[in-house]
Amino acid sequence: MTEFDAIILGAGAAGLFCAATAGQRGRRVLLLDHADQPGRKILISGGGRCNFTNLHASAERYLSDNPHFAKSALGRFTPADFIALVDRHCIAWHEKTLGQLFCDGSARQIVAMLADECGRGQVDLRVDSAIRAVDHRDNRFHVRTDTTTFAARALVIATGGPSIPKMGATGVAYDIGRRFGLGVVTPRPGLVPLTLGADDTLFRALSGVATEVIVSLGRTRFREAALFTHKGLSGPAILQISSYWKPGDRLGVNFLPGHDTDWLVAAKRARPRAALRATLAAPLPQRLAEALADRLDLPAGPSELGGLTDKALSEIAQRLADWPFTPSGTEGFAKAEVTVGGLSTADLSSKTMEARQVPGLFAIGEAVDVTGWLGGYNFQWAWASAWAAAQAL
Repeated sequence: MTEFDAIILGAGAAGLFCAATAGQRGRRVLLLDHADQPGRKILISGGGRCNFTNLHASAERYLSDNPHFAKSALGRFTPADFIALVDRHCIAWHEKTLGQLFCDGSARQIVAMLADECGRGQVDLRVDSAIRAVDHRDNRFHVRTDTTTFAARALVIATGGPSIPKMGATGVAYDIGRRFGLGVVTPRPGLVPLTLGADDTLFRALSGVATEVIVSLGRTRFREAALFTHKGLSGPAILQISSYWKPGDRLGVNFLPGHDTDWLVAAKRARPRAALRATLAAPLPQRLAEALADRLDLPAGPSELGGLTDKALSEIAQRLADWPFTPSGTEGFAKAEVTVGGLSTADLSSKTMEARQVPGLFAIGEAVDVTGWLGGYNFQWAWASAWAAAQAL
């Protein structure tokens, strides 16, 4: 049986960075993954360019049963710290929008960087190593694969959540956590397209149409693009709100975020003979404008703005500013970019990510009930939580 100081399960973003950081602190680290290569999710992220962090990462932009849990780790390892590492490896990057940082080249550069950092820490990386059993005895964690049993005084769960199962994602983190008495906040798909029911079949016919919107759920609001699909709604704004959405929740969509509710009345004053449908189509994609007009039961002919009362025009504008959608569901973990929920933060130290009741057991990254917004936030949580755990190994 081979012994290490720490065994890290999962060679994704969090696992790779934790292994590299601990290894460079002089720890003997074993990094195991069942896939045939490390960092598979990193490779497909950001359209293949890896949105590796966000300049605005702060705990307020993460979901968790404990909204304060992420503050410590995020405060001690910041976007600037990871950018410094990227710069040391001479990886060119750019800010796309809203603080999102991408590689100029390929996501493979980030994986190569992490692999190089693991090499510098003399990390023993083993892929194609399915985990068959994990237990704890004689003050050591024992991990059995198909061929070997390893032991270490510390074990780090970095196997992520069940989002994108085609990449090999599973819920093994929860199985291991429960094995040692950790609670699990019920996992659900996050950053995922939403589906529409029969009442909204008209909108499903708009597949491929995109427009900027403000989508809201209670006090939570996002202003970005929305995309109609053959199943329902997607695009950045919808993916963002999906992490907050639960079955039965009503969403409000403002299709004209740059217009106030008096804009149609003002248009009537300026051009009373302008056709109502044409006026709606000016700021909106034509197909969407027609669909909205049909749902509003607007006259099919060249109805002029001047022929409608100010009250009627205001009501139309109000409806367009808060169009109700009650999704029938989501496209599930198969299409989800992340998992909402996971190993309960109530059982972990926010400073070290160590289990409160199981010394030597740690959980980091997506395995934990901390889920970031779209746009590099989840990578920053991976780096920050990994760094926090590595300091305690």
